[in-house]
Amino acid sequence: MSNIDVVVLLLQKTLIYAIPLLMVALAGCFAERSGIINLALEGEMIFGAFIGGVYVFYTQKAGTMADNQQLMFVIALVISGIAGALFSLLLSFAAIKLKVDQTIAGTAMNMLSPALFLTVCMVIFQQEKLTMSPLPSYVIISEKELPWFLQVFFNKTYISTFICIALYIVLAIWLYKSKTGTHMRACGEHPQAADSVGIDVAKMRYLGTTISGFLAGVGGYAYIACCSSATAESSVGGMGFLALAIMIFGNWNPIGIAFGSLLFGFLKCIGPLSNLIPFLSKLKIDIYFYNIIPYVIVIIVLIIFRNKSGCPKAEGIPYDKGMR
Repeated sequence: MSNIDVVVLLLQKTLIYAIPLLMVALAGCFAERSGIINLALEGEMIFGAFIGGVYVFYTQKAGTMADNQQLMFVIALVISGIAGALFSLLLSFAAIKLKVDQTIAGTAMNMLSPALFLTVCMVIFQQEKLTMSPLPSYVIISEKELPWFLQVFFNKTYISTFICIALYIVLAIWLYKSKTGTHMRACGEHPQAADSVGIDVAKMRYLGTTISGFLAGVGGYAYIACCSSATAESSVGGMGFLALAIMIFGNWNPIGIAFGSLLFGFLKCIGPLSNLIPFLSKLKIDIYFYNIIPYVIVIIVLIIFRNKSGCPKAEGIPYDKGMR
């Protein structure tokens, strides 16, 4: 392999890992900007990925969309997003209506989701994971017709990459430029002031958490389809918690989140490709060492950003109309 081929492969793999992280970190941003701490991102990823995987499994088994697998991929992403959004309503109801501790509620959902997954898998499929036939990559132009820097985006690239990037751009702009997005952020900063001018705080928080669940579900399916050999399991390798760290690293800002996703995506793919990188291959370091690097960086990030300068001021605080 030439050096250019190695660089292209490294950047392609970085993008593959970065896309699920980007979606899920943005999911956390939406929930927390509305005032809800969403620690259930991992559980929402698992639940969304499982429901999307069930759709793909039975569709492939029936052979109804064998000639249009890209459409099947897109439908699976949408179904996974809807499943994640519906699952997130548990957190919304607990946090907004019941006013329970949001950290405990999110932790409970992270425990509930894999338990549901394993129970349903064992009852219906008699196994602990769901394996589908991998859907093909989406190639726009022949490899020979592209310079190397365009091959990263347009050669053997999953269609989910383009969909998720488009979602990220649209939602990031909407959050900061639209009237509803501004209202949502106001509810995460000062809900009493927002309520005083007629903004429905509960409605905005439900909206923020539901969008968060949708993005987490999309990220969950993108992860199993592109990073996990089309296999849905009761775990997503801690990607939900990694996304939370990226959200903090990005200072609750979409631009910072994008940078953090690319950085951690790069760190995630160094291990599998270390033998192709001349400098790293000479070190002869075990691949497991590279696998722990992203999580060590997470700890460092949490220490550095422990003051949470960009944290919404009212996140995690149940809104009481009588409080001022």
